[in-house]
Amino acid sequence: MVVAKLGAVVVDCPDPLALATFYGELLGATPVVDDETWVDLAGYEGTPLAFQLAPGHVPPRWPSPEGSQQFHLDLTVEDLDAAEERILALGATPLDTGDKSRTWRVYADPAGHPVCLCAG
Repeated sequence: MVVAKLGAVVVDCPDPLALATFYGELLGATPVVDDETWVDLAGYEGTPLAFQLAPGHVPPRWPSPEGSQQFHLDLTVEDLDAAEERILALGATPLDTGDKSRTWRVYADPAGHPVCLCAG
């Protein structure tokens, strides 16, 4: 029995418009500002993604048993090297990118959430 349908993934962060702009650039989406506390992404395929103001937001520490990663997004890309160049230019920080033989690499978005680029 299905109880619910996923409506959206909402990411808590200190600056919703800045983080929505970061992900918008990666996904080919447009930030739509509801108010200073909420921004949706529009104009792309996939699960709806929104960003919510979280005063006092504490970024996760990855990997760390004392600081849960809270969640992470897997983004499928055609070219890992090209996607890595773009995500870094947009302000991501490498977390686990050294093994270039793997089909995935881990970064932190500008608010500190882990995000993986996955070959697809």
